[in-house]
Amino acid sequence: MNVKIEPSWAEHLQSEFEKAYFAKLTAFVKKEYKDGKVYPAPKNIFRAFDLCPFEKVKVVILGQDPYHGERQANGLAFAVNETEPVPPSLQNIYKEIESDLCGSLASTATVDAKLPQNGDLSRWAKQGVLLLNATLTVRAHQAGSHQGQGWELFTDAVIRALSEERAGLVFMLWGNYAKAKGAHIDRSKHLVLEAPHPSPFSAASGFFGCKHFSKANEYLVSHNETPIDWL
Repeated sequence: MNVKIEPSWAEHLQSEFEKAYFAKLTAFVKKEYKDGKVYPAPKNIFRAFDLCPFEKVKVVILGQDPYHGERQANGLAFAVNETEPVPPSLQNIYKEIESDLCGSLASTATVDAKLPQNGDLSRWAKQGVLLLNATLTVRAHQAGSHQGQGWELFTDAVIRALSEERAGLVFMLWGNYAKAKGAHIDRSKHLVLEAPHPSPFSAASGFFGCKHFSKANEYLVSHNETPIDWL
């Protein structure tokens, strides 16, 4: 099957594209786009891969589903386009970055003054951060509507390929859904960082204070890699 995805990923994932589950998944997704609103736009389904080629990956951040609201999903986990309001989970990610990299979280007002002003994370992707949702499409206003159709098998294969064919990567697994996908990672070759999800419902139970961003950069530097400029 000819899938429009960045060439290095096409090479490493070609065997997945030939499997029966992927043909069934493709038929399902095409029908969903034909029958109603689905996010992200078709051209952005594989945007995370297009912006971050296989050999350029340094860090993998795992999300669950794309945002299902109007104009939100853009193909990068946790991200939205520059013109859209920053979603609550990403606000909490920014707060943890600020706390981790720029000193203690003195007050919300202090932190908010320093945070990025938009949710465009393409700047991370271009530095080697694969912002990967476990499910790459979703029906408008119906969270989880494309789960169980084959995307999870595909993204498991992505994680396995990175785990087996690369070394010295950092995997950030936030929440139980992401942690479960960590079963496909060789922890003797890679750094796996786990924490609760950054959602407002769970961030205070361990996401805040996890210091994943400084830990990731320390690990990258120790493996002679350029750290990520998270700010």
